[in-house]
Amino acid sequence: QVQLVESGGGLVQAGGSLRLSCAASGGGFRSYALGWFRQVPGQEREFVAAISRSGTTAYYPDSVKGRFTMSRDNANNRVYLQMNSLEPGDAAIYYCAAKMSSLASLVYSSTYNHSSAYDYWGQGTQVTVSS
Repeated sequence: QVQLVESGGGLVQAGGSLRLSCAASGGGFRSYALGWFRQVPGQEREFVAAISRSGTTAYYPDSVKGRFTMSRDNANNRVYLQMNSLEPGDAAIYYCAAKMSSLASLVYSSTYNHSSAYDYWGQGTQVTVSS
């Protein structure tokens, strides 16, 4: 099974940028579709991005499309979330998630954006955006 550790969170002014990283260990990294989710205390975990095993396909909700970019480095077992033009509404704990599946399968089953579809999670990294 894969273990995930996020980093890169912090405090940024509105309009600024942050790059989150997620380091994976445990083997088989290329076998996993990956996702980023975020959660504000008291609210449900929200889908932010998902990427295919090859890294060639990614999906985003409208709330972050054009501002956030997810990528992965299969050679180094890392996944990234580049966040630009940050808004106060982006403040949350950000989680990296993994599912041993193709992204296409998750898309076909309409579950790629559901937190329940992912089996492995990191501990999260806090992002704070000041206005």
